Parts: sequence; structure tokens; C-alpha cells
Amino acid sequence: MTPSTSTNLTRIVKFGKKPAKRDARNLKLSAILKAPPRLPAEYDFDVQHNGIPTPMFGNDYHGDCVIAGRAHQTLRFEDAEQKKILPITETDVLKEWHLENGGTEDGVYVLDSIKLWRTKGWKAAGKVYKIKAFAEIDRKNHDEVKSTVYADIGTGLGFSLPDSAMTEFNAGKPWALTTKPPNKKNGHYVYVPGYTKIGPVCVTWGRKQQMNWAFFDKYCDEAYAMIDAADTKKKKSILDGKKIDEFLTKLKK
Repeated sequence: MTPSTSTNLTRIVKFGKKPAKRDARNLKLSAILKAPPRLPAEYDFDVQHNGIPTPMFGNDYHGDCVIAGRAHQTLRFEDAEQKKILPITETDVLKEWHLENGGTEDGVYVLDSIKLWRTKGWKAAGKVYKIKAFAEIDRKNHDEVKSTVYADIGTGLGFSLPDSAMTEFNAGKPWALTTKPPNKKNGHYVYVPGYTKIGPVCVTWGRKQQMNWAFFDKYCDEAYAMIDAADTKKKKSILDGKKIDEFLTKLKK
């Protein structure tokens, strides 16, 4: 699969997510959520942690969106934990992308990639970072998406974007048009640090992008919560750490 490219006079971007994989063995977010938290109408991790950048990470010339999304998540995980912005580079992202795609320009399967993130980790800013676990989000349940974002545990969404999404993006408009069919060539992965009353807000192609819930419902084809650790008061109040550990123990057998 050669990643699709979208261009206009000012923007060159690439797609690089392969078709969504399904695995019934995945940990489900619903299985580790405690009583649903009282969700604010709007929330954005970046508002609480000022100064986090939104680099392109090479996704203008390479179909590395899955690893670029991982980099954006890692920036926020470590800002919360280490209280500093990691100097993650485009080279870090491209090196991991080539490791996972065999050095080709092919795209990456999200599920395969996050499994590697959990088991082997990836090297960013001179250090290897892993996630503790990942959980599949019920895409039909908006509160699961919002709970994941509000818990600061990392929300990754995969899309088969319609061609109209690029027109909206280039015009600086939210992703809202839903009359066009999904384009399988436009497989794309984004990290979501926030949501508004309208819908999720993702980081993609060097900036923040709003979408509405109708757009999410039609074009999102996979959604995962990435859990680096269940070690803060907020995470402990939302996630059942014991159930996560029990799942991981069984996984090793």
C-alpha cells in the first residue's frame, strides 16, 4: 500500500493507516472503567498543560501518521509525568515507522503498532517508552471517548476519511460534512487530547482539528485508549487498575 497524498497550494499531507484490524481478544475499555465520571462539557489536556507543540513529524512527506500520533501521545504522557516537553524529533518518528513497515512507504496497521508499543516500546528523545496497556473503545459510545480523553490516558482514532475532509482541513474548517463516502485510500490516524460540545479535537498534520460527532460516527473505524500507567488520582478514580493487571497477567500465560 502506497500512502495517498493530498495537496493544495499551501498543504501537502499523506495518509498511512492500513485498514482496521479486529481482534476479539482485545481488552475492552468498558471492562476497566469504574462508575462513569462526571464529564465536563468540554475538556482539553493541552489547556491544562500549556506549551505542548503540534509538529508535523514528517507526515507531510511520509505516510507515518500512526507513529506521528504515537509521538503526540508520548509528548503528553511525559509532560504529565516528567513535567517537561520531550525533544522528540522527526527522525525518531521516521526511524520507528520504518522499523514497523519494513523500510517501505507502506502504511501501518494501528493494532499491530500499538501491540509493539506495549511489548517493545519505541525510542524517542534517546529513551525507550512503553505503554502499560491499551483498550478498545466502543465507537458508538461517545461517553467512552470523552472518558478516555478526560482521564488523560491517550486516545487514538483511526479513520477512512472522505475526500471532503481535506477541503475542510485546508479551509481551516471543522470536519463536519458527512454526505461523502469513506475513502479507503485515505486511512488516517490521529491523537485526540480534547473534546468540545461539538465533538473530538485531534492533533493532525501540524495543528489541532475539530470534528463533530456525526463525522466521527461515520468515518472513524477504530478507536483505542492507550494507558501508560494508572498512577494519578484522576486515572485511579476512572480506571480499575486491578482489572488491567489481571488482564495483562492472563495475556502472559
